[in-house]
Amino acid sequence: MNEYPIPIERLVDELSKLPGIGRKTALRLAYHIINLNEIQVKNLSNALIEAKEKIHECKLCFNLTDKEYCDLCSNDKRDRSKICVVESPKDLFAIENGGGYNGLYHVLHGIISPMNGIGAGQIRLKELEDRLNDDIKEIIIATNLSVEGDATAHYISQLVKDKDILVTRIAHGVPVGSDLEYFDSVTLKLALKNRTEI
Repeated sequence: MNEYPIPIERLVDELSKLPGIGRKTALRLAYHIINLNEIQVKNLSNALIEAKEKIHECKLCFNLTDKEYCDLCSNDKRDRSKICVVESPKDLFAIENGGGYNGLYHVLHGIISPMNGIGAGQIRLKELEDRLNDDIKEIIIATNLSVEGDATAHYISQLVKDKDILVTRIAHGVPVGSDLEYFDSVTLKLALKNRTEI
């Protein structure tokens, strides 16, 4: 005998497949959904279906969009001489929310990870190489600080090495408003290495 009615169990099973959602959270969400009125449930269902049907990758940068080209690539006020390379659309949105960058982007949709069977041909590196022309003056690599992120950054730097393009990597180190005593040695080492003149 099931602990919950079968429709609730099915809903909990589906919700718990989402990243970061364990069984307890899935159960809480399931109860919340069940307590919504019929119109709210239909709105939620329609929003899921619409997002799945209409959202696709931008033809230029591979960000998520519902148009041929995303709003960032379509914006004539963006600095078209710079491309910031990120692993995922979530990373792009994080940088955009910071407000300090006005160039273009390139979303790889992954990183090189031989341990997980992901090679250079399985992410959007060829498309990045195709974008490298005389108009591009700088490639900013904003991959995560990990073995895979470093391998991907190195691969990109090799793609660019014969071109007259500056390759930079975002700095890593101590976050604003934090106490040094709480950081690990790797973070502090990088903060010292990436120090800037004041």
